[in-house]
Amino acid sequence: MKTGRVVSPAMGRKSEKTDPRLFALGRRNLLLIGVAFVVIILGFALMAGPGSTPEHYNPEIFSFRRIVLAPTIAFLGFVFMVFAILYKDPEKKHNSEKE
Repeated sequence: MKTGRVVSPAMGRKSEKTDPRLFALGRRNLLLIGVAFVVIILGFALMAGPGSTPEHYNPEIFSFRRIVLAPTIAFLGFVFMVFAILYKDPEKKHNSEKE
């Protein structure tokens, strides 16, 4: 007597390695994206700090670090992120031409 349960052929096997050519981004792209993400986080962390309240004015909110340096670092991180996504690895391109 059949129970009507459908068993997938892959359920009993260990997962096979996937072909790296199936991924849109390579290992180097993902590494560069990670570096860009850290740079962006660093820029936002440099912007952080205490603010002013109605009772106490804090002139530190207009410091060079918070007004110029931190936004520049964050912006460069976003630009580097675009580069990291669009980067084509010459080795991967060369290897795919051989196959």
